[in-house]
Amino acid sequence: MEQLSLFDDRKQTAPLASRLRPRTLEEFVGQKHLVGRGKILRQLIEKDQISSMIFWGPPGVGKTTLARIIAGQTRADFIDFSAVTSGIKEIKEVMAKAETSRKMGIRTVLFVDEIHRFNKAQQDAFLPYVEKGSIILIGATTENPSFEINSALLSRCKVFVLRALEEEDVEQLLCHALESPTGFGGQRIGISHEQLKAIARFSNGDARTALNTLEMAVLNGEISASQITVTDEVIAQCTSRRSLLYDKNGEEHYNLISALHKSMRNSDPDAAVYWLCRMLQGGEDPLYIARRLVRFASEDVGMADSQALPLAISVYQACHFNGMPECDVNLTHAVVYLSMAPKSNALYVACEEAKRDVKESPAEPVPLQIRNAPTSLMKELHYGEGYQYAHDTQEKVTAMQCLPDALADREYYRPTGEGREKQVKEKLDKIKSWKAQMRESL
Repeated sequence: MEQLSLFDDRKQTAPLASRLRPRTLEEFVGQKHLVGRGKILRQLIEKDQISSMIFWGPPGVGKTTLARIIAGQTRADFIDFSAVTSGIKEIKEVMAKAETSRKMGIRTVLFVDEIHRFNKAQQDAFLPYVEKGSIILIGATTENPSFEINSALLSRCKVFVLRALEEEDVEQLLCHALESPTGFGGQRIGISHEQLKAIARFSNGDARTALNTLEMAVLNGEISASQITVTDEVIAQCTSRRSLLYDKNGEEHYNLISALHKSMRNSDPDAAVYWLCRMLQGGEDPLYIARRLVRFASEDVGMADSQALPLAISVYQACHFNGMPECDVNLTHAVVYLSMAPKSNALYVACEEAKRDVKESPAEPVPLQIRNAPTSLMKELHYGEGYQYAHDTQEKVTAMQCLPDALADREYYRPTGEGREKQVKEKLDKIKSWKAQMRESL
């Protein structure tokens, strides 16, 4: 019997993900909220009534595939455009052709993959043609359109959000790959359900990653006279390093730092450590995280535990000394400490309210009694007159007004009863009460 070989069929040389790309909505897996029966995007595609739209979602969830399905069903001219290889010159050439087609009553659908890679000038070049209907623009992006696409262009497009595939969807794709004639259907592949689940879990909702991993596992399987057997060892090697979706300058960066910050604020150390590790594994600069922890120590802990700030600064220095991967434990130390520390945002509130008054109210003059008077002229103008030196008093505090008259009754710092700030609150209440009595006696 002739031994099996993966390379007998010349047609099998294209990547598995490319060979199995769905050509119809019936073959499409996932995104049921968009292309399920009766859903708006499915109806637009089936009726060939599409308008300009943006497909936004993580890699490998079907953005380009949906565009290809539209290309197969529309009666309009379909032009495939890449933001990676095209400039303004190419855009203008395509637009001129589309305008000519429009005058002849022919619609043009322009698909732009990775549209977020176009700069503002390149995106602006599309705008007039979208406005007058010369083209129907379909853009695909992994980045938040709110950040990466011009507001004028975005306002003329319907945004469809594509989600990462569920594990069940990915398993369905993998089974299809094993059965389809364009996949491994012509060969006997020995692979267990648990191994398929491991690949699906590793793919993190990315169909392309799942199919590429399956293909790698099969190519490295043990070939015998009867079948190709995928071993657990091969699966372990193929799934040894998950590529986490993380763009240090994009939306996921802000999503994860927000998750870390809010988990600490909610005193949830388990969630906080998880989000910390997600950021570090994604390649985030540990010093960026450390700087955010320094901010958190004052913004969300503050006077409730004043040791939080020096600890956070010490961890920042430790990250400088150690670098990755050793500093991950230092950061975990700070994250857990801050998560478990008593919380107070009184400093943050005081700062924000004072900034608002500075911004919105007139620039109030400094009260004369707290001005310095280094010259005789200043003394003649009453600079420093009425100043009370707190150290000269038994109480080490005076009833002197330090705020401008227009803001004399303002209270910015209002301590809470959390942690050590409870003691600060009790002291401040006594000081304010004493000052009020002193002013009433005058």
